[in-house]
Amino acid sequence: MDEHATTGTGQRPDEAPVPPPPPPGGPTGEPPTDDILQGLGEEPAPSRTGRTLVALGVVVVALVGAYVAAQWFVSDKIAHGTTVAGVEIGGQTVDDAVATLDDRLGDRATEPIAVVAAGKKAQLDPRKAGLTFDARATVEPLVSFTLAPSRLWHAVFGGSEVTPVTTVDGTKLTAALGTVGDAVEVKARNGSVAFSDGAATSVAPRNGTALDRRAARKVVTDRWLTASDALELPTTTVRPEVGSDAVQKAMVLAGTVTSSPVDLTVGGQKVRLPGDVLADAASFVPDGAALTLKLDPQTLRADVLTRTTKLLTSAKNARFTFTDDKPTIVDGKNGTGLDADALAAAVATAAAKDSGRAATVGLTTVEPSTTTADLRKLGVKEKVSEFATALTNEPIRTKNLEVGAKKISGDLVKPGQTFSMVDALSPITSEAGYYKAHMIENGQFVDAVGGGLSQVATTTYNAAFFAGLDIVTHQPHSYWFARYPEGREATIAVGVIDMKFTNDTPYGVVVQSWVGGGKLHVVFWSTKYYTVRTTTSPRSNVVEPTTVKDSSPSCIADSGGQPGFHVSVRRLVSRDGSVVKDETNQWTYKPQNRRVCTSGGGDG
Repeated sequence: MDEHATTGTGQRPDEAPVPPPPPPGGPTGEPPTDDILQGLGEEPAPSRTGRTLVALGVVVVALVGAYVAAQWFVSDKIAHGTTVAGVEIGGQTVDDAVATLDDRLGDRATEPIAVVAAGKKAQLDPRKAGLTFDARATVEPLVSFTLAPSRLWHAVFGGSEVTPVTTVDGTKLTAALGTVGDAVEVKARNGSVAFSDGAATSVAPRNGTALDRRAARKVVTDRWLTASDALELPTTTVRPEVGSDAVQKAMVLAGTVTSSPVDLTVGGQKVRLPGDVLADAASFVPDGAALTLKLDPQTLRADVLTRTTKLLTSAKNARFTFTDDKPTIVDGKNGTGLDADALAAAVATAAAKDSGRAATVGLTTVEPSTTTADLRKLGVKEKVSEFATALTNEPIRTKNLEVGAKKISGDLVKPGQTFSMVDALSPITSEAGYYKAHMIENGQFVDAVGGGLSQVATTTYNAAFFAGLDIVTHQPHSYWFARYPEGREATIAVGVIDMKFTNDTPYGVVVQSWVGGGKLHVVFWSTKYYTVRTTTSPRSNVVEPTTVKDSSPSCIADSGGQPGFHVSVRRLVSRDGSVVKDETNQWTYKPQNRRVCTSGGGDG
């Protein structure tokens, strides 16, 4: 048998059997006192764990170093197979890749961008839209040092398509997309109900379309350089606020409104408003998602007034009149009114009912805009100026002066107000009581309705002049007439020449005018405020009249009269002893030539 053969016990044949170790604690199981500290202070067996960890650390450091070295090695070159907007830049340096992209994509980056939204085509100019391709910003991240595994992967196995970097001017892009949005927008249409010929008709609601500008912005910035076709810009559906349910409810109410009359009691009078009358005033207006019935206040008010008799009375303002040649106040009077809004609300409530279709509306009190108290505060108590001009021997002309004097007498010019002679005398028509009489037109005497009214203007001008009031505008006659003061008179022509003055005192001014004693009189009543001094220069540049012949059919013979001359008038207006206005007006009169009317070129 082999000497290394073993038995079933695992012993060699030539060895004696080894007895088993005694049980702990000795034969009796008690720990022997001399073995209790056995083993203390002995060195443990050496461990292999530390050596293993050190070995692993060395391996890891080696691998990391190799990884970093590999990343550093590939960091200065663009991975082969890398493309930008379809342009191959793999294996190139940064500068070469930038040059390649600028060359290949330069034109594309400036060409119009085709877009389509909601089926409508449009174009965006990249420059106007604030879009700029940045080649360097696109390339540089591809070669910068990084520990990302993808960089090493691309270096070994090839790059991929890189999204071009775009610089965006947000303001310009927003404006450009706004233009596109306006072009493609379809406004949502609210449902509506309207009345026509006494019946209600409806318009169905309709969805609208709007450009989704936020999403469109992303589409444009992401794909403007890479898209092979027009960019499809996203849109949104705009729902109408007033939908079909509101239209259906309004149509039911419209039928109720026109179903039968509304019986109205107003100011003690009974008025029946038929359905067609209600329909003429009725409309449905959007109110959030609903349609609300409204009756037009003024239309309904006019309908009620035509169906009543003297329902309303006008308020009368307090005014000045003259009693015993002095201004007195005639008290104002309240009137009655009809509140159109209250009327419309009451009738609309009744019209919305199936039965009991009746409404009651009271009248309102309308107070005068100018009361007796208002006039008393104006200080109209004394004459502050007066002037008179002599009448001519033309009775028809004098009648015009009487009408004009009556029109302006009692006129009140409040502090700060401007008086217009043309407005005060208008309308200057036959229907207003005026007659045809001589007047000057384009330097010639003609017959016209209202002839002679310039004398009213002249006399009133002088009253304002001596009251110290501000003269806004006036123009003397072409010729001087002896009945007027030189340089201190005024003519009028409707739509062309006016005489205006402004009451620049803190008191009211009341005009009094009448014809009597061979003169036209104008008096201003107020409280004395200004003191006036005036001087008139001697005549200069005097031109004597001559004789002219006129063969026109409208010629009016003139015996001639005053010469032409230049004159100036100075006015000094004082307040409490101090001059507050120093004014000089100058005027040149034409000579009043003798006019001879001829016929057929012969002497007349």
